[in-house]
Amino acid sequence: MISPARMIRIWLGASLRSTRWQVSGSRASRDLLQQPNQGTVVAFWHRSLTLAPALWFWATAHEPRLKLRVLISRNADGLLIADAVRPWGIIGIHGSSSSKGKDKGGAAVMRTALRELKNGAFVAITPDGPRGPAEEVQPGAVALSRLANCAVVPMGLACNGIHLPSWDRMLFPLPFGRGSMVTGAPLFQPDAETLRKALDAVSQQAEDNVRKQNLSVMDRLWGAVGTLLAPSLTIMLRIRVHRGRELPHRLRERMGLGGGLRPSGSLLWIHAASVGETLCARPLMDDLLERQPDLKILFTTATVTGAEIVAAHPEFGKRVLHRFIPHDVPRWFGRFLKRWKPNGAVFVESELWPGIITACCRRNIPTMVVNGRLSDRSARRWAKAGTLTRRMFSRLTWVAARGPEDATHFRSLGASPVYEDGDLKQDAAPLSCDEQELKRLKARIGDRPVFVAASTHPGEEELVLEAAAIARQKRPNLLTILIPRHPSRGEELAQRFGFPRRSQGQDPSATMPVWIADTLGELGLLYRLTDSCFIGNSLTGKGGGHNPFEPLRLGIPTATGPLMDNWREAMILLQDYLHIVRDVATLAEWMNAPPSTASTAGLQRSVVSRLSPRILETLGR
Repeated sequence: MISPARMIRIWLGASLRSTRWQVSGSRASRDLLQQPNQGTVVAFWHRSLTLAPALWFWATAHEPRLKLRVLISRNADGLLIADAVRPWGIIGIHGSSSSKGKDKGGAAVMRTALRELKNGAFVAITPDGPRGPAEEVQPGAVALSRLANCAVVPMGLACNGIHLPSWDRMLFPLPFGRGSMVTGAPLFQPDAETLRKALDAVSQQAEDNVRKQNLSVMDRLWGAVGTLLAPSLTIMLRIRVHRGRELPHRLRERMGLGGGLRPSGSLLWIHAASVGETLCARPLMDDLLERQPDLKILFTTATVTGAEIVAAHPEFGKRVLHRFIPHDVPRWFGRFLKRWKPNGAVFVESELWPGIITACCRRNIPTMVVNGRLSDRSARRWAKAGTLTRRMFSRLTWVAARGPEDATHFRSLGASPVYEDGDLKQDAAPLSCDEQELKRLKARIGDRPVFVAASTHPGEEELVLEAAAIARQKRPNLLTILIPRHPSRGEELAQRFGFPRRSQGQDPSATMPVWIADTLGELGLLYRLTDSCFIGNSLTGKGGGHNPFEPLRLGIPTATGPLMDNWREAMILLQDYLHIVRDVATLAEWMNAPPSTASTAGLQRSVVSRLSPRILETLGR
């Protein structure tokens, strides 16, 4: 007949070894728990006693020479647990008896524990045990730390299981679940209150981690929808290839496939949706590579144009790799994470997908948001998703919002902690340009006044051209350079309005009033040709605006329309530098007489210097 101790050992072994454990917390404590002969006290609440073998399995996998002793009561339950875990090398300390069989109680336990600590063993103790009250620190743990003059590592342990109807609601683990071990910073001779607060914090963090990793009904529903849509997404990708929006030879990357091997060492995954977000992330990427020479970066984008920006990086193909992000289909994204195994993920601005965030959380990949942006409209949309939204945002490790308004939106949706670091675009270097081409075009244009309408959207080009026609009544030789936000629209605009296109090698003639600049990555060149500019997506339609820092950093007088909701906080900062035009008439007036722009040197802020250390610290946890 199988003894009770053996039955408990079989159940605990099966449950704890089949649980997927997430280990996080203080790096110093984790390093300490993997070093033999340290003589360290490990403390956790009594309700987690049944989970202690999981900590031992993890630690001895890294260092087999470790020795663990556990203070366990001498009652029947304590003896049963001690018998169950002894074959795993976990030795219980119960005190000792005199030759006459007289119980020496706590003093004997303390002497034995001190001797084991002196011999370099780890001594695990439940500060609220063996009889409670629950989660109240008794004198033993504090006294042991002081007498041994050693560190105490507070541990939080949690997993999927059943709480027994005991005084401490002891957790009995279930197999094939999720688990979390959180180490607090080492404490040296702490008082009872300090130890209690530390244990409460790491225990709460461990329980939160398990809750975030468990799939809710909404998580499963979202995954099922993605799986059902996979065939349609495959067809859509083929259509996008036909339209020139996907690269045929890299289409498999959108399904989590495609070549490439994970480089050795630490790998940070950065995701940016398209060109604007990619340019925004460039200073951060450069700073991270400089701060940590052995760091590799996997940069994903959702668009081909974003990929072209990454490919221009000097470290591309060496320390910087690029892939297209897979769609939010569980199987597709699972392949991606299995192949690359990033140590952390950074999402730029607002490119967030519930399934992707969930997959990262369940694989213990820290997920960070930089330059976090959430407009009122986006926040309302996310809020309508209810539970799914709150779970997704709560799974983010941290968010660095652009400012107070964005931070408020993220917090209202469940993200924590949320920092207010400022707009990352303020750190961007001035846009570069081809100096020889700049000289050539300036010679071609001559002394004509030049106006640039940058990043225009459908419906705005007509307004800009109407305003330009009015402005030419006073400045007949005015050249208007029209830069559509999406270069692919250049052909459509040329057909409608009959103007030359830069993408076709056509230059503006001496009398041509409008030139369509439908090329990628040449804003720096085109801004340097102009006397003033207008930022599109701000005069009609839903609007939202685009980056006003780029022309201002080059000292160009800059105007926008009133629809700059995506840049409200930047507009407050730039109120002395930007001019607001509200219709065709005021835009024409701006074209004719733009005022000089004040120096913008004071706008440069080092948001990167705050983000980079926080990202690297998160990777090291």
